[in-house]
Amino acid sequence: MTVETIMSKSLVIVDVYDSLRKVKRIFDSSGFHHLLVVESGRLFGVISDRDLLKALSPTVGTVSETASDETTLNKRAHLIMTRNPVTLGPGARIYDAIEIFNSHDISCIPVVDDEHKPVGIISWRDILKSL
Repeated sequence: MTVETIMSKSLVIVDVYDSLRKVKRIFDSSGFHHLLVVESGRLFGVISDRDLLKALSPTVGTVSETASDETTLNKRAHLIMTRNPVTLGPGARIYDAIEIFNSHDISCIPVVDDEHKPVGIISWRDILKSL
């Protein structure tokens, strides 16, 4: 079985220069846990909801929000993303994905085409559902 058969094709993509405000808005409204970061259509990085939580103060969006919190929301996606993520092609075997999850501390694997453009994403959850 290949990665393409179980990967999620519903992708949420942001540009490297999008603000963390936009990234936060997407996470808050979408239910996704990973955003793919692109530049000129090519995969450049990944932002997880945990990456965003680490970057933001707990007072963001509250009455205690500070000017520093506002400044943080204006930072760009490329400042908190994981650069050069491990990727797979759509024809890779599911066992290849399992091997990557076992050898790297990651929670998703972007699936890219020959031009390094994102076409899907796979997580442990996708693998478990397929079993």
